[in-house]
Amino acid sequence: MPHQKNHIIHWLLEEGWKYPDRSEFTQHLAQAFLDAGVSVSRIRLTIRLLHPQVMGFGYTWDDRFNTVDYFEAGYDLRDSDIYLNSPFAAIFDEGAGAIRRKLIDPDCQFDYPILEDLTKEGFTDYVALPLIFADGRRSAITLSSRCKDGFSSKDLSLIYDSLSALSRIVENHALKHTASVLLETYLGRASGQQVLNGNVKRGDGQRIRAIIWFSDLRQSTHLAETMESDAFLDLLNKYFDCTAGSVLDRGGEVLRYIGDAVLAIFPLGPTDQCESSSLAAENALKAAQEAFACLEQLNHTQKVNNQPEIAIGIGLHIGEVMYGNIGTKDRLEFSVIGTSANEAARIESMTKELKVPLIVSDQFSRFHGGDWRSLGLFDLKGFKRKRELFTL
Repeated sequence: MPHQKNHIIHWLLEEGWKYPDRSEFTQHLAQAFLDAGVSVSRIRLTIRLLHPQVMGFGYTWDDRFNTVDYFEAGYDLRDSDIYLNSPFAAIFDEGAGAIRRKLIDPDCQFDYPILEDLTKEGFTDYVALPLIFADGRRSAITLSSRCKDGFSSKDLSLIYDSLSALSRIVENHALKHTASVLLETYLGRASGQQVLNGNVKRGDGQRIRAIIWFSDLRQSTHLAETMESDAFLDLLNKYFDCTAGSVLDRGGEVLRYIGDAVLAIFPLGPTDQCESSSLAAENALKAAQEAFACLEQLNHTQKVNNQPEIAIGIGLHIGEVMYGNIGTKDRLEFSVIGTSANEAARIESMTKELKVPLIVSDQFSRFHGGDWRSLGLFDLKGFKRKRELFTL
């Protein structure tokens, strides 16, 4: 008897790999199961990732609505009863294979709380299956049926036979998302996208106008020497939450952590008069003000706990920089270089000398147009002419 064609595998290999959007892929995957004759009523695709905040993503299709719901599972879920008492814990942590529970069977083992919920919703059968990646990591797919008799033997054969092809496509989705997230996390949103778009060679880049942010932590050496290492690292991360976090919240791009300093940019639009450029200037100032407000709250907590308080300086400048790949052929960094970036660092260093927390260049004060007070003309290290500096 000739071997019958598995329409699900055919769809995965011919069409399924073409859908970059995971919700859309799940929608069409459900349709592929239905077209193959599988009596499925709900599908949940759970993809585990390498992600700083999220353990995995879930995509759930239900034939009652014919839509895909999306959810994120944070790492705190791992310790919850919902996860620990679920088939996912058995598949991910215990290495379980196929889990099948025919809910209408009088002898069905209701060993997971989800099974009681499914029964109340009218489901008759449930299957949970691992999707095993090449490196051994696991994602999972669960399928539920409302068919009177549950899944047939033919249904289960079609499902099981398609797992290998499905695993390869889901692994590809996971790898692409992981690459995107890690690039964004370690390089920044815009820089990561530049790399994903193909700007990967040394020298790839462009000249842009931007507001340049440079901030630095005061007396960091003293803090490092007098605090326990864990306590200092925790304080350092809270400092970055205030500074770099404020930049990101206001749409800026954090490019580098230079020890305890932060280098960031707020890119400008095509002309100095455009709305996006004015918004960038306002966002840069608001980010600085929010960073100081955040640090004030942090210092209050530090004082209550009899811990050292911290202070920072922020310098803002505007100018043209080279935005691209620099470094050696084996170790590149996507960053900004140019005299404007150096000038922003020099401006920030003047916050120590002039004992004000925020200093901006003449170019920034004029461009922003707000209420600024001149601090006078000063020599900046490495620059020939004097610069007029301003503060709020």
